[in-house]
This record gives sequence, structure tokens and C-alpha cells, in this order.
Amino acid sequence: MIYRVLKAVLGPLLWAIWRPQVEGLDRVPDSGAAILASNHLAVFDSVFLPLVINRHITFIAKEEYFTGTGFKGRLTRVFMGLVGAVPVDRTGGDAADDALGTGRRVLSEGRLFGIYPEGTRSPDGRLYRGKTGVARLALQAGAPVVPVAMLNTGELQPIGKRLPGRGRVRIKIGRSLDFSRYEGMVGDRTVERAVTDEVMDALRELSGQDYVDEYAAKVKEKGQGS
Repeated sequence: MIYRVLKAVLGPLLWAIWRPQVEGLDRVPDSGAAILASNHLAVFDSVFLPLVINRHITFIAKEEYFTGTGFKGRLTRVFMGLVGAVPVDRTGGDAADDALGTGRRVLSEGRLFGIYPEGTRSPDGRLYRGKTGVARLALQAGAPVVPVAMLNTGELQPIGKRLPGRGRVRIKIGRSLDFSRYEGMVGDRTVERAVTDEVMDALRELSGQDYVDEYAAKVKEKGQGS
């Protein structure tokens, strides 16, 4: 309910400020389960994508985003409600399983689940190696993967900037990827890597980003591209 209310109240304002331009919107299924796999350039990617799609999209977010106190804590909770996020404890060893479990539940209910295969924002605007969680989820749920490219959000909201600057947000949505040919092969690392790489290749073609065959989180740990 809060998702619909906040979108109805804040949506027109966000549209007026950032005037999203979307290509391929008709490629998002009108009904049924689907995984929206997007590149990740800015925090507000999780706002702009739900803004342009009529259906409810569920994302996962760190649990601490929902437990903060004071004005900032309340504002963060409202923000998470706006983007349809659900809390997941990502600090434990089972964090990945918890996230995938949430995705499976959402998809089993015939809804849309949003995921960033890179696992974190790009540190420098390039597209990084995808984690295989998107493949496991697609194979377990039997859901199609719809690639989504955020084209300029990183320019509007560089790392360290709290709010995006004025400018027209551009988004490009690709054709659904069907992985039913791999039915029953969940857990096969070669298959999961092949599925993930196919998703990332689709994102590379849509976004025009240079591809780096390395995990973005590792690059950030080494202090590169920041």
C-alpha cells in the first residue's frame, strides 16, 4: 500500500524534475513473474526504475535501512517504501541465500523482482562481472530475465552525491531472456556462469558500457575506480 501511495504522491514530482525517457517499456510483461536485471550506476536507480514501470517492483535492501532513528532514519524508511524494497540482513553468511529466498517468494507470487547482477554500484561507470545469483534465481523460479540499462544516472548522481542533479533520465529495456533450456540444471556452476554472462552481455549491448571481467566489489576494495 505504501508503495502505491508514495508513487502516486511523489511520482508526478519526480517525473516533472527528471522527465524519464524510456525505450522498450512494452518489453516488461503486463503480468506474471519476471526478473528485471539492471546495471547499477546510482542510488536513485532504485527510484527511477519503479517510477517508469506501472507494476510493483520488489528490490532487496540492507536491513539497517529500515531500523535507523531520527529524521534521517525516517526519511530512509520512506525512501525504501517508495522503491518497494524489503529488508534482508546482508551481514551474515546466509545473506545471499536470504536475498535469493526473497526473490523466489516474490516470483512465486507472479510479481516483478528487481536485481543488480553486479552486486553494487559501478565505481567508475563501466559494467562489471555479474554475480551468479541472477542465474540461480532465474533457473529456480523459471522466470524470464528482462535486461534494463540505466544510461546516464551515474552522470546525474555521481558517487558521493546525495541527490541526482537536474537532467533527463534515460533508460533502455531489452527483450526478455528465456533460460528454460537449462531447466533442472540449478547448481551447475558452468551453466549458472553462462546464464549470468548472457545477462551481462545483454546489459553491455543495451548500455554501451565498457565491460570489465572483474567483480565491482573487489575493485572497490582495492580502491580503484573511485
